[in-house]
Amino acid sequence: MKKQLIVIKRHISEYPNPIHFSAGNLLTVGEKYVGDEGWDDWYLCSFNGLSGWVPKQLIELTSETTGVAKESYSALELNVETQEHVIGYKKTNGWIWCEKLDTGEQGWIPALNLKEIELSGSVTPP
Repeated sequence: MKKQLIVIKRHISEYPNPIHFSAGNLLTVGEKYVGDEGWDDWYLCSFNGLSGWVPKQLIELTSETTGVAKESYSALELNVETQEHVIGYKKTNGWIWCEKLDTGEQGWIPALNLKEIELSGSVTPP
C-alpha cells in the first residue's frame, strides 16, 4: 500500500498494553466486534495475559474459542493529532498500519481518521 496520509481526526489509544503474538501461537478467541464504524471481522483474543482485537484473517480457528495465529501481529494503536503526516503501509478491516514521519513510531489508526495526501504537479526526471 505505502501511501502518504494526513490525520483528519485525532486518535488516542484506549489500550495501553496491546496484545501481540507470533505466528503459530495459540490464541483464546472471544466475541466478534460489532459497531457502526465499518470495522468488520475483528475478534477479541487473549494471549500470554494480554487481550485485544485481532483481524479474523490472522486466526486459524481450531475450535469455537481457540485459534492459531497465522502470522505475527501487534494490536498497538498509534496516538495521533490532526494534521500529522504518516505513511500507511497496510489496510486491514478499516484500520491502517502507519508510521509517523517525524518520530518513526508505528501502530494502527482507524482509516476514517486519515486522508490520502494528493501530490500536486509532476516532476520530470532529468
